[in-house]
Amino acid sequence: MHKDSSQRAPVLQHVSQNVRRLRNAADLSQSALAEKSGVSRRMLVAIEAGEKNVSLATLDRVAEALDVAFSDLIQAPDGRDPSRINEVAWAGLLPGSKAVLLAKAVAKREVELWEFCLEPGEVYTSEADPEGWSEQVYVFEGCLSIGLEKGTQQVESGEFYMFASNQVHTYRNDGSQRVRFVRNVVL
Repeated sequence: MHKDSSQRAPVLQHVSQNVRRLRNAADLSQSALAEKSGVSRRMLVAIEAGEKNVSLATLDRVAEALDVAFSDLIQAPDGRDPSRINEVAWAGLLPGSKAVLLAKAVAKREVELWEFCLEPGEVYTSEADPEGWSEQVYVFEGCLSIGLEKGTQQVESGEFYMFASNQVHTYRNDGSQRVRFVRNVVL
């Protein structure tokens, strides 16, 4: 995480609040967390104050020491859906360079990453997966229609959607241009 304070400020504030809250919940002092994580106490003080630019590797070490996921540190503390994060975790020095953590899911075994292209009118039907599996979809081009038991979800270019895949579901291109998306199957 660095540069562009307009993108940086919210995530630094989230990190600050989450590290403090999680450290207190674990009944750890800043010194104890510093020792456990290998991150200096001075750095932790600055992180908790929301003043310090921090590397993703440092946040990983803090998350591991607190026994939480990396995403638990950067997600808005009042997030309504814990699987949808959608937070800028890194901003580069050049405008437009960024990494956005979109979503998280607990995986029991593995995650499959797929690239899909559907031409206009094409449909892909998937059988129901076992209980506990989920799918994450990010659309790069076009508009994807995802057919689920509860109805159809439209996912436009630049958007993502996550759902429990223990139901028959379809990926459809109802538009007039090609749809290109990535699909993570979380087992």
